[in-house]
Amino acid sequence: MNKPKNPLPERFYVSRRSFLRRCVTAAAATGLPLWFVQRELGAADLKGNKSPNDRPGVALIGCGGMGGADTEAAAYWGDILAVCDVDQNHAAAAAKRFTEKGRVPDVYKDFRRLLERKDIHCIVNATPDHWHTLVNYGAVRAGKDVYGEKPLTLTIDEGRHLIKAVRENKAVLQTGTQQRSDARFRLACELVRNKRIGTLKEANVWLPAGLVEGPFSAAPVPAELDWDFWQGQAPATDYVPQRCHATFRFWYEYSGGTMTDWGAHHNDIAYWAIGQVSPSHVASERLSTPIPGGYNAYGDYVVNYTYANGIALNIRTTRDDSIYGEHLNPDGQPNGIQFVGADGTIWVNRDRIEASDPEILKAELPEDAVRLYKSKHHMGNFFDCVNSRELPICDVETGHRSANMCHLGAISLRTGKSLTWDAQSERFTGANAAEANTYLSREMRAPYDLSFVG
Repeated sequence: MNKPKNPLPERFYVSRRSFLRRCVTAAAATGLPLWFVQRELGAADLKGNKSPNDRPGVALIGCGGMGGADTEAAAYWGDILAVCDVDQNHAAAAAKRFTEKGRVPDVYKDFRRLLERKDIHCIVNATPDHWHTLVNYGAVRAGKDVYGEKPLTLTIDEGRHLIKAVRENKAVLQTGTQQRSDARFRLACELVRNKRIGTLKEANVWLPAGLVEGPFSAAPVPAELDWDFWQGQAPATDYVPQRCHATFRFWYEYSGGTMTDWGAHHNDIAYWAIGQVSPSHVASERLSTPIPGGYNAYGDYVVNYTYANGIALNIRTTRDDSIYGEHLNPDGQPNGIQFVGADGTIWVNRDRIEASDPEILKAELPEDAVRLYKSKHHMGNFFDCVNSRELPICDVETGHRSANMCHLGAISLRTGKSLTWDAQSERFTGANAAEANTYLSREMRAPYDLSFVG
């Protein structure tokens, strides 16, 4: 493995030399207004730890695609000492990838053995969604800090257990909703919070549609895979290749479809901008039907949330030839978020930020404007907080509230009902509540419950 590079994207990195020239260049490259770029520069530099003694030991649990990408970033701040996966091929590939100066990370299949090590201080958890809570729970109870992939949990009830464990063990947990550390999204949310588009009326989110395929047939379990361990708390089934690895998220046994995948990103930004703890009502419409014996998470849908103050949040899926390609919403825009206010609109996604009137972006916010948590890099913010013991930008409670929004939508889709939500008790109330509340938790298949991790 080559020496880790500064993970801040080059288009955002602006040194203090040639200040004005760099500002203009960065503004042109990112589409951000010049005043905002100039304001950002004071915290733009990222620095690694000063000496080997300052570099914490890091372990990766879950060595698939996001695990590798997250750990590449983590290697800028820490030393990758171990990797863990129930698929031996994935683990071996990760060990090779993160070999540094002849030091090969140790390989584990059972993450509990890895958590016993005193020289490992931080965990990157990139397991499938149904393993997020148990790994995070076990890690913080073992005294580790955690960078955990989104969504934070598989169910709403899991979040309450995890918050308690993080607080009791004084752990730092960063949820991997990294768009909060993207300057475009923060600017959009600050503009909305400061009523630059007037009173917010609604937010519209476009998500990629899910896969609608099947039926699928059982197959022999690959020799390199511990299928029972991979299934974990989920109900046991025969091995079906489409249930595992990259497409696990299209099964409710392991995830929540695109609602908890891309939704965990875009819904989180809507939640940040709206500034309310939770919507009070949710309703949905199924636009396609899962094929019996195939993926069972709804792939095409509309979900409508209403907040107590009248703001609407509308989620729509959009489909093209590639599930993770350039998805277009009905107006020809890629997936992203539109904020609609009484005096204008703002559109934002990972590529650009635009407004109905250019002055909405160009006019600088006043000194006394509402400012949101500022993070220049999501993994960097995590390691900063590991050192300072402060709360990261997507702390466990923020991650829980963000995940809950996605879970509420998924539950409405699964029940097919309009639902009323009490954020204080975290229970559904009123009509259809009895059925909906059965989805707040799930019985964990033995032995893969909380006792599995102590």
